[in-house]
Amino acid sequence: MPTVDRYRKWGWGLGIATVTAVTAYSLASWQANAAPSAPPASPAAAEQARVSDPSPVPEAATGTGSDPLTSTEVDKARAIALTPQLAANARDVTGKAGPEYLAAELDEETGRQAEVYYYDYQAGKLYKQVVDLKTGKLAKSYSAAGMQPPASPQEAKTALELFVANPLSADFKAAFRKATGKTFAGTDGIEPIAHIYTSKPADRGATQCGKSRCVQLIVKTADGHFINVTEIVIDLSGRTVARLK
Repeated sequence: MPTVDRYRKWGWGLGIATVTAVTAYSLASWQANAAPSAPPASPAAAEQARVSDPSPVPEAATGTGSDPLTSTEVDKARAIALTPQLAANARDVTGKAGPEYLAAELDEETGRQAEVYYYDYQAGKLYKQVVDLKTGKLAKSYSAAGMQPPASPQEAKTALELFVANPLSADFKAAFRKATGKTFAGTDGIEPIAHIYTSKPADRGATQCGKSRCVQLIVKTADGHFINVTEIVIDLSGRTVARLK
Protein backbone atom coordinates (compact mmCIF):
# COMPACT_ATOMS: atom_id res chain seq x y z
CA MET A 1 0.00 0.00 0.00
CA PRO A 2 1.49 3.36 -0.91
CA THR A 3 2.41 5.61 2.00
CA VAL A 4 2.48 8.89 0.07
CA ASP A 5 0.09 11.46 1.59
CA ARG A 6 -0.97 9.14 4.43
CA TYR A 7 1.49 10.77 6.81
CA ARG A 8 1.68 14.30 5.42
CA LYS A 9 -1.93 14.84 6.45
CA TRP A 10 -0.98 14.63 10.13
CA GLY A 11 -0.95 18.09 11.73
CA TRP A 12 2.25 19.07 13.50
CA GLY A 13 1.53 22.43 15.10
CA LEU A 14 3.46 24.06 17.91
CA GLY A 15 1.73 21.84 20.44
CA ILE A 16 0.73 19.27 17.86
CA ALA A 17 -2.77 19.37 19.26
CA THR A 18 -4.89 18.56 16.25
CA VAL A 19 -4.66 15.91 13.64
CA THR A 20 -6.41 15.41 10.32
CA ALA A 21 -5.88 12.26 8.34
CA VAL A 22 -7.20 12.28 4.82
CA THR A 23 -6.49 9.59 2.31
CA ALA A 24 -7.26 10.49 -1.27
CA TYR A 25 -8.03 7.93 -3.84
CA SER A 26 -8.56 8.54 -7.55
CA LEU A 27 -9.98 6.34 -10.28
CA ALA A 28 -8.32 6.19 -13.66
CA SER A 29 -10.66 5.75 -16.63
CA TRP A 30 -9.54 3.98 -19.76
CA GLN A 31 -11.05 4.15 -23.23
CA ALA A 32 -10.28 1.62 -25.95
CA ASN A 33 -10.94 2.54 -29.58
CA ALA A 34 -11.25 -0.11 -32.26
CA ALA A 35 -8.79 0.26 -35.12
CA PRO A 36 -9.21 -1.08 -38.66
CA SER A 37 -7.84 -4.56 -39.08
CA ALA A 38 -4.42 -4.63 -40.70
CA PRO A 39 -3.65 -7.15 -43.41
CA PRO A 40 -1.96 -10.34 -42.20
CA ALA A 41 1.77 -9.81 -41.74
CA SER A 42 4.19 -11.96 -43.62
CA PRO A 43 6.23 -14.46 -41.58
CA ALA A 44 9.32 -12.31 -42.10
CA ALA A 45 7.54 -9.18 -40.89
CA ALA A 46 6.16 -11.02 -37.86
CA GLU A 47 9.60 -12.28 -36.97
CA GLN A 48 11.05 -8.79 -37.27
CA ALA A 49 8.39 -7.36 -34.96
CA ARG A 50 9.45 -9.50 -32.01
CA VAL A 51 11.11 -7.48 -29.26
CA SER A 52 12.58 -8.97 -26.12
CA ASP A 53 11.77 -7.39 -22.76
CA PRO A 54 14.28 -4.64 -21.96
CA SER A 55 16.41 -4.97 -18.87
CA PRO A 56 15.08 -2.97 -15.92
CA VAL A 57 16.71 0.40 -15.47
CA PRO A 58 18.74 0.50 -12.23
CA GLU A 59 17.31 2.82 -9.60
CA ALA A 60 19.18 6.07 -9.19
CA ALA A 61 20.94 6.63 -5.87
CA THR A 62 19.28 10.03 -5.43
CA GLY A 63 16.17 11.64 -6.82
CA THR A 64 15.70 15.15 -8.14
CA GLY A 65 12.97 17.72 -7.63
CA SER A 66 9.75 16.09 -6.50
CA ASP A 67 10.82 12.55 -7.38
CA PRO A 68 9.86 10.05 -4.66
CA LEU A 69 12.62 9.05 -2.27
CA THR A 70 14.89 6.35 -3.63
CA SER A 71 15.68 3.30 -1.52
CA THR A 72 19.19 4.71 -0.98
CA GLU A 73 17.73 8.00 0.27
CA VAL A 74 15.31 6.18 2.56
CA ASP A 75 18.15 4.15 4.10
CA LYS A 76 20.22 7.31 4.55
CA ALA A 77 17.31 9.23 6.09
CA ARG A 78 16.46 6.41 8.49
CA ALA A 79 20.05 6.18 9.70
CA ILE A 80 20.18 9.93 10.38
CA ALA A 81 16.69 10.08 11.90
CA LEU A 82 17.45 7.31 14.38
CA THR A 83 19.24 9.40 16.95
CA PRO A 84 21.30 7.74 19.73
CA GLN A 85 18.62 8.76 22.23
CA LEU A 86 15.81 7.14 20.23
CA ALA A 87 17.88 4.03 19.59
CA ALA A 88 18.61 3.61 23.29
CA ASN A 89 15.36 4.70 24.97
CA ALA A 90 12.55 3.88 22.53
CA ARG A 91 11.01 0.44 22.01
CA ASP A 92 9.44 -1.14 18.94
CA VAL A 93 6.25 -3.23 18.83
CA THR A 94 8.14 -6.39 19.84
CA GLY A 95 9.76 -4.70 22.85
CA LYS A 96 13.22 -4.50 21.29
CA ALA A 97 15.41 -1.41 21.69
CA GLY A 98 14.77 1.29 19.10
CA PRO A 99 11.49 2.76 17.82
CA GLU A 100 9.10 1.12 15.35
CA TYR A 101 9.80 2.38 11.84
CA LEU A 102 6.58 3.32 10.05
CA ALA A 103 7.38 5.18 6.84
CA ALA A 104 9.51 7.76 5.05
CA GLU A 105 8.41 10.22 2.38
CA LEU A 106 9.59 13.32 0.60
CA ASP A 107 8.69 16.74 1.94
CA GLU A 108 8.02 18.35 -1.44
CA GLU A 109 7.76 21.86 0.00
CA THR A 110 11.36 21.98 1.20
CA GLY A 111 13.25 20.24 -1.59
CA ARG A 112 15.07 16.98 -0.93
CA GLN A 113 14.10 16.59 2.69
CA ALA A 114 12.78 13.30 4.04
CA GLU A 115 10.11 12.95 6.70
CA VAL A 116 10.75 9.77 8.69
CA TYR A 117 8.07 8.45 11.04
CA TYR A 118 8.80 6.31 14.10
CA TYR A 119 6.58 5.11 16.92
CA ASP A 120 7.97 4.66 20.42
CA TYR A 121 6.03 2.02 22.35
CA GLN A 122 7.92 2.90 25.52
CA ALA A 123 6.61 6.48 25.62
CA GLY A 124 3.49 5.99 23.49
CA LYS A 125 4.58 8.73 21.10
CA LEU A 126 4.87 9.26 17.37
CA TYR A 127 8.11 10.85 16.15
CA LYS A 128 8.47 12.78 12.92
CA GLN A 129 12.12 13.31 12.03
CA VAL A 130 12.90 15.70 9.16
CA VAL A 131 16.21 14.91 7.47
CA ASP A 132 18.02 17.23 5.03
CA LEU A 133 19.40 14.79 2.49
CA LYS A 134 21.80 17.35 1.03
CA THR A 135 23.53 18.18 4.30
CA GLY A 136 23.03 14.75 5.84
CA LYS A 137 21.72 16.29 9.05
CA LEU A 138 18.57 16.09 11.15
CA ALA A 139 16.78 19.38 10.41
CA LYS A 140 13.75 19.10 12.71
CA SER A 141 12.24 16.71 15.21
CA TYR A 142 8.65 16.48 16.45
CA SER A 143 6.88 14.13 18.84
CA ALA A 144 3.31 13.77 20.04
CA ALA A 145 1.10 11.33 21.91
CA GLY A 146 -2.30 10.22 20.67
CA MET A 147 -1.37 10.21 16.99
CA GLN A 148 -1.87 6.89 15.21
CA PRO A 149 -0.75 6.68 11.57
CA PRO A 150 -1.08 3.44 9.55
CA ALA A 151 0.49 0.26 10.89
CA SER A 152 3.83 -1.15 9.76
CA PRO A 153 4.21 -4.72 8.42
CA GLN A 154 5.90 -5.74 11.67
CA GLU A 155 2.98 -4.34 13.68
CA ALA A 156 0.53 -6.32 11.54
CA LYS A 157 2.57 -9.51 12.05
CA THR A 158 2.77 -8.93 15.81
CA ALA A 159 -0.97 -8.28 16.01
CA LEU A 160 -1.68 -11.56 14.25
CA GLU A 161 0.61 -13.47 16.61
CA LEU A 162 -1.09 -11.92 19.66
CA PHE A 163 -4.50 -12.71 18.21
CA VAL A 164 -3.96 -16.38 17.35
CA ALA A 165 -2.45 -17.00 20.81
CA ASN A 166 -5.63 -15.67 22.43
CA PRO A 167 -8.79 -17.75 23.09
CA LEU A 168 -10.80 -15.17 21.12
CA SER A 169 -9.23 -16.54 17.93
CA ALA A 170 -11.36 -19.72 18.11
CA ASP A 171 -13.93 -18.40 15.62
CA PHE A 172 -11.17 -17.32 13.25
CA LYS A 173 -9.57 -20.76 13.34
CA ALA A 174 -12.94 -22.36 12.57
CA ALA A 175 -13.42 -19.95 9.66
CA PHE A 176 -9.90 -20.73 8.47
CA ARG A 177 -10.66 -24.44 8.37
CA LYS A 178 -13.94 -23.86 6.53
CA ALA A 179 -12.27 -21.62 3.94
CA THR A 180 -9.14 -23.68 3.33
CA GLY A 181 -10.13 -27.21 4.31
CA LYS A 182 -7.11 -27.30 6.62
CA THR A 183 -6.68 -27.05 10.37
CA PHE A 184 -4.95 -23.86 11.43
CA ALA A 185 -1.34 -24.77 12.21
CA GLY A 186 0.41 -21.42 12.54
CA THR A 187 0.91 -18.08 10.85
CA ASP A 188 3.41 -19.17 8.18
CA GLY A 189 2.16 -18.12 4.76
CA ILE A 190 -0.64 -15.98 6.20
CA GLU A 191 -0.74 -12.29 5.35
CA PRO A 192 -2.29 -9.99 7.96
CA ILE A 193 -3.71 -6.65 6.82
CA ALA A 194 -3.87 -4.25 9.75
CA HIS A 195 -5.97 -1.11 10.11
CA ILE A 196 -5.49 1.32 12.98
CA TYR A 197 -8.49 1.41 15.31
CA THR A 198 -9.56 4.39 17.41
CA SER A 199 -12.29 3.86 19.98
CA LYS A 200 -15.75 5.29 19.44
CA PRO A 201 -18.03 6.72 22.17
CA ALA A 202 -20.24 3.62 22.24
CA ASP A 203 -17.36 1.13 22.38
CA ARG A 204 -17.02 -1.39 25.14
CA GLY A 205 -13.88 -3.49 25.33
CA ALA A 206 -11.49 -1.17 23.51
CA THR A 207 -12.04 2.27 25.01
CA GLN A 208 -8.29 2.89 25.34
CA CYS A 209 -7.65 2.70 21.59
CA GLY A 210 -6.39 6.01 20.24
CA LYS A 211 -4.29 6.64 23.28
CA SER A 212 -3.04 3.08 22.93
CA ARG A 213 -1.98 1.82 19.50
CA CYS A 214 -4.65 -0.65 18.37
CA VAL A 215 -5.42 -2.46 15.14
CA GLN A 216 -8.11 -4.56 13.50
CA LEU A 217 -7.18 -7.34 11.10
CA ILE A 218 -8.23 -8.87 7.82
CA VAL A 219 -6.33 -12.10 7.22
CA LYS A 220 -5.34 -13.43 3.80
CA THR A 221 -4.60 -17.15 3.72
CA ALA A 222 -1.83 -18.70 1.65
CA ASP A 223 -4.36 -19.87 -0.96
CA GLY A 224 -5.96 -16.44 -1.33
CA HIS A 225 -8.98 -16.56 1.01
CA PHE A 226 -9.76 -13.44 3.05
CA ILE A 227 -11.07 -13.85 6.59
CA ASN A 228 -12.52 -10.74 8.21
CA VAL A 229 -11.96 -10.55 11.96
CA THR A 230 -12.57 -6.83 12.42
CA GLU A 231 -14.83 -7.48 15.43
CA ILE A 232 -11.56 -8.15 17.25
CA VAL A 233 -9.27 -5.33 18.37
CA ILE A 234 -5.62 -5.97 19.21
CA ASP A 235 -4.04 -3.43 21.55
CA LEU A 236 -0.38 -3.43 20.56
CA SER A 237 0.56 -1.06 23.38
CA GLY A 238 -1.01 -3.18 26.11
CA ARG A 239 -0.61 -6.48 24.20
CA THR A 240 -4.24 -7.40 24.82
CA VAL A 241 -7.02 -8.75 22.59
CA ALA A 242 -10.68 -7.77 22.91
CA ARG A 243 -13.95 -8.31 21.06
CA LEU A 244 -15.94 -5.18 20.28
CA LYS A 245 -19.33 -5.14 22.00
